[in-house]
Amino acid sequence: MVQRDLDATVHSLAAEGIGTWVIGAKHTEDLVVAATMIDWQVNPWLMPINAGDRIAPGTAAAYRLEIAAQRGVSVPSGIIYADDDQLHRRGQRRNPHFKPDWNSELFACHDYMTGACIVRAGREDLTAVSGKADWAQQLVVQAVRSGQEAEDGAPTHLRQMLHHRAKRIAPNMPGAPIVASRNLPPVTIIVPTRNRVDLLRTCLNGVAATDYPDIDVIVVDNDSDDAETLAYLEALDSAHVQVLRYSGVFNFSAINNRAAAQARGQLLCLLNNDIEMIGPDWLAVMATQAMRKDVGAVGAQLLYPDGRIQHAGVVIGVGNAAAHAHRLLRPEDEGYFRRHALPQFTSAVTAACLLLQRERFEAVGGLDERNFAVAFNDVDLCLRLNQRGWQSFYEPRAMLIHHESVSRGLDQDAVGAARFAGELAALKRIWRTDHITDPFHHPQLTRAAERFAVAL
Repeated sequence: MVQRDLDATVHSLAAEGIGTWVIGAKHTEDLVVAATMIDWQVNPWLMPINAGDRIAPGTAAAYRLEIAAQRGVSVPSGIIYADDDQLHRRGQRRNPHFKPDWNSELFACHDYMTGACIVRAGREDLTAVSGKADWAQQLVVQAVRSGQEAEDGAPTHLRQMLHHRAKRIAPNMPGAPIVASRNLPPVTIIVPTRNRVDLLRTCLNGVAATDYPDIDVIVVDNDSDDAETLAYLEALDSAHVQVLRYSGVFNFSAINNRAAAQARGQLLCLLNNDIEMIGPDWLAVMATQAMRKDVGAVGAQLLYPDGRIQHAGVVIGVGNAAAHAHRLLRPEDEGYFRRHALPQFTSAVTAACLLLQRERFEAVGGLDERNFAVAFNDVDLCLRLNQRGWQSFYEPRAMLIHHESVSRGLDQDAVGAARFAGELAALKRIWRTDHITDPFHHPQLTRAAERFAVAL
């Protein structure tokens, strides 16, 4: 520990009227002593930070204001955290972390609170982490766990830059998910298609090679007129693949709703015909998450054929509508605090590859055929599921290739452009996407780009 770093931290805290206890190398002794020196009768909040860290002017007032607000909440938070940046050796600030609101799944891989938060804790909580080098992090994790067990309020996020850090806790890349495939329920995969047998064949061959105990497939043919495609559909094994006919103007929502009504699987997988599988475990990985009581729609990490990211969750409000997060980033890149590589709750996921429980799909009325025939139907579905407490979930360990819009093309004609304009207007009208900030994004991040970047 450099003395000047410690002095700078203590001075920063003192300027805000915050009392300080310095914990040295003897963690057990110091924490036990500290616990005896704190007046627990006033129900204090603790701010564990590292030597070298500083807090911004007004930090104490910001936290106290939120503490006062918490007194009027029936289920108050046990943690209040803020945004932070890093201090360069010469004192310059860099690498601002404009954080998401509480995201328990993301926190499991990336502790973005410790060192930039205050914690409601008691004497027993402090002494319980004594003797641990990472006692500050353990105190925060313990507070999170205690809050979840007692069904207390989730950690509260102050969208303010209050902490200037000497160092941060880096994200931990998730290991392979634990999948008990024998206990996973039947899945019905729904694949809309029109011509382009080359794409459909690749997609269905990938489904056939998928390692999953019980799959059936419904291919919905929207007026294919190519002879090779029709012959391929006719030759499909009816024991595993059912072919439905849907005639008329392409309506993605209506096509999937019709197939879902005939599905037998407990889980529904909406799958574009231009999806190509990379490995056999994608569906089991997604199904494991979809069976959780707090999860609604599960989305995969989708890559363009050149390996760049096409989908890593959906952010509401980007472009004043909704857009794919981290698009065009490479999976191995650092990106924005590795967010593209970490499992997390999101506001929405794409229906190019979306998995959810069939009864939850039915509970919210399926896809909206009238307002969102082609665009934004997945966003609307996810937001309605979220309202029921079934949060959307991005699972990067399920990775597939998406030949985006190859089979249907882009809406560049006058009719397609007019339809898209109507769907965009409906999204803004129903969900206020031109005004709200995605809770897993941030007001200080630009709404003009799909990659997370500071707004100028």
